[in-house]
Amino acid sequence: MLLMREVRDPRLADVTVTEVRITPDLLIARIYYTVLGDAEQEREAAAALESATGYLRTQLAGRVRLRLAPELVFELDQSAAYARRIDKLLDQIAESGQDEDGDGSASA
Repeated sequence: MLLMREVRDPRLADVTVTEVRITPDLLIARIYYTVLGDAEQEREAAAALESATGYLRTQLAGRVRLRLAPELVFELDQSAAYARRIDKLLDQIAESGQDEDGDGSASA
């Protein structure tokens, strides 16, 4: 919610938080995110998140009831890109299988 409503950095417009993992001792929060766009937009988003980390941690400290606010670690979520690559490879395999079989009609 803090990213969406309070951080006013245009570089974060296409950022989506996909998962947050907090260590058992509540000292580190790993925030996984994706960016709609190219590698340059990913770099810009990473820089924006790095820049906003202190502000976000300060805001978080005021809103949660913990002795210490967790350290925020932002990591680009590669799972969507990995899934797209697997889909592309499966499509290529399916296409090569169809090429070997011909057009699929039975020949006599």
